[in-house]
Amino acid sequence: MMDMTTAVALGVAASIVGLIFALWQRSYVLAQDAGTQRMREIAEAIERGAGAFLQREYRAVAILVAIVTVALVALSSVPGSGMSIMTAVAFVIGALASGLAGYIGMYIAVRANVRTAQAASQSLNRGLRVAFASGTVMSTMVVSLALLGISLLFIFFVNQLGDAAQAASALAGFGFGGTSIAIFARVGGGIYTKAADVGADLVGKTEAGIPEDDPRNPATIADNVGDNVGDVAGMGSDLFESYASSIIAAISLATTAGIFIDDGLLAAQIFPLLVAAAGLIISILASFLVRTEEGADQEQLLGSIRRGIYSASALIGIVVVALGSFLPFGDKATGVIIATLSGLVGGVLIGYFTEYFTADTYGPTQALSNSAEGGAGIVVIRGLALGMMSTLAPVIIVVVVTLLATSQAGLYGVAVAAVGMLSTLGITLATDAYGPVADNAGGIAEMSDLPETVRDRTDALDSLGNTTAATGKGFAIGSAAMTALALTAAFITALTAGGSTALGAAASPAELLLSPQFVTGLFIGGLLPFVFSALTMVAVGDAAQQIVEEVRRQFRELGIMEGKGQPDYERCVAISTDSAIRQMLLPGIIAVGVPVGMALLAVLGKGNTLGEFIAPISLVGVLLGSLVCAFMLAVMMANAGGAWDNAKKYIEAGNLGGKGSDAHKAAVVGDTVGDPFKDTSGPSLNILLKLLAIVSLVIAPLIGSAFPG
Repeated sequence: MMDMTTAVALGVAASIVGLIFALWQRSYVLAQDAGTQRMREIAEAIERGAGAFLQREYRAVAILVAIVTVALVALSSVPGSGMSIMTAVAFVIGALASGLAGYIGMYIAVRANVRTAQAASQSLNRGLRVAFASGTVMSTMVVSLALLGISLLFIFFVNQLGDAAQAASALAGFGFGGTSIAIFARVGGGIYTKAADVGADLVGKTEAGIPEDDPRNPATIADNVGDNVGDVAGMGSDLFESYASSIIAAISLATTAGIFIDDGLLAAQIFPLLVAAAGLIISILASFLVRTEEGADQEQLLGSIRRGIYSASALIGIVVVALGSFLPFGDKATGVIIATLSGLVGGVLIGYFTEYFTADTYGPTQALSNSAEGGAGIVVIRGLALGMMSTLAPVIIVVVVTLLATSQAGLYGVAVAAVGMLSTLGITLATDAYGPVADNAGGIAEMSDLPETVRDRTDALDSLGNTTAATGKGFAIGSAAMTALALTAAFITALTAGGSTALGAAASPAELLLSPQFVTGLFIGGLLPFVFSALTMVAVGDAAQQIVEEVRRQFRELGIMEGKGQPDYERCVAISTDSAIRQMLLPGIIAVGVPVGMALLAVLGKGNTLGEFIAPISLVGVLLGSLVCAFMLAVMMANAGGAWDNAKKYIEAGNLGGKGSDAHKAAVVGDTVGDPFKDTSGPSLNILLKLLAIVSLVIAPLIGSAFPG
């Protein structure tokens, strides 16, 4: 039988291998030729803009991290609170790890873009390899730092607290720390990238009639900066939290759900760590399978990505079966294996159906492109309908996975299903982080006047990146839903542990589910994703309007179009940065404040009139209501936005009249509407539902202590 120390050592060893691999890939990317002087100047401008934004964002987030840390320390010092100061320690480490992963990922992305453009001047495969290598730096840093932090903190907390259940509770702070970075990285980065993108498109493409990434457009540098801060740093922080929280939820449920005893309990605790460690090593190996041939079409390029992901999924499936059979789960071994594999298969299927609804090689997006001949209004209507219809498959997949997992291993099955879904994150995230690098490479090629053959290759890589980004967002949303469900299960289990009456010891399940406190909690939870999305959409609109006005001013006053003056790129970068930093705070505060406020009201309302309206069961309703609404709204937004984007690209490839046609102008409008859908509001909802759940799990000991048995 493997003991906990050995399991943790394997997790640490895999993490170290991952960090070494990330550093090796970083060296490989930086060793590539950075191209001409003009290419380097453009890349340096993007690099400066991205660095300036991230520094300002992290300064703002550091204030929140400090406030939350002080609050956690204060709560842990209150006698009988049930909180441990170890939660504050884990919170700080989780925030630092998530921030570091995002910073390193973006650091390499803004240096890989120009090298990808130069590599594409040699061959399509070299361009793909350089861009994908930069994506693997991001992905392996995310997975390695998360696994390393959880492994070391868990064994440390067990030794310090002497109890695995308390250690698991304190470990939730690590996920909370990661989420605190993710909420602002996703929201702030999303506002930045889409404000710049929408502003650049509305004036550049629609009004001035100049190509995308035309160097005369003052917003084009800000647009390229936004790709990195939103889709690299933001996505990395998002999936860091999903990955960490799924493992934490599994460990927590292993210790509190009461379905494992003796050796089976230890097996259940170390199983998610071992699966994660194996997944990291397998993802590294599978990344070498991603390569292509010169002249490859989109289907062949997609095939190269699929080869890596499907190979990793197949290998980790074999490892899951081996681990489940080796560890002493007893009669629950088969159930744990099936639950984990259901999540693994579910993640692959969600990715496939996302690709089906968003890639221009399939019917839905081609039909959306055809509708552009009827005008912009028809494009918007059809895009919304496509997004709504695309929720069908992911919801059914999550339902089937949840039912299968719980039937085989109870609530613990939900958590290990999420672990299984995220086990190949080392390569899945790489395919997503690759996209912004390829997009930037195309912009640099355009602004540097590289030969048309180079632009053709970067366009092919960019189109592939659009599809992998859409697939990655679908995977991120699906994994977020499973992770939030696992965290909610861990929260409910924590509230009932030790005989606590927080959920009403004397009430029957029917009475609890029909109680006004629970039902109103559902409504409040269902409302939050819509308010959150409205705030982020308005933020993008306001910021984009400022960009539009600035670009128009420069065109009018500087004589850019007549060749009399040069665009002021820095001004647009500054506008996007200021708007994003200012407007990201309110959505983040709401996401943290709602569960804390509900918990405080429930505790204060115990035994008095307030308790008739707000109770711990109300917070459970908030978590479930937000989970259902946020999941479907996020899928709809992400897929509609991805389809609008690729419908535009399909027309730009020469179909339906090509660039400059009426169909193309209509498709640009659809893409403009879809930009904040797919890159701001939709992805941000992942963080909302996970943040609500992880904050609730962190404060569960406080609630439970207020309702002793």
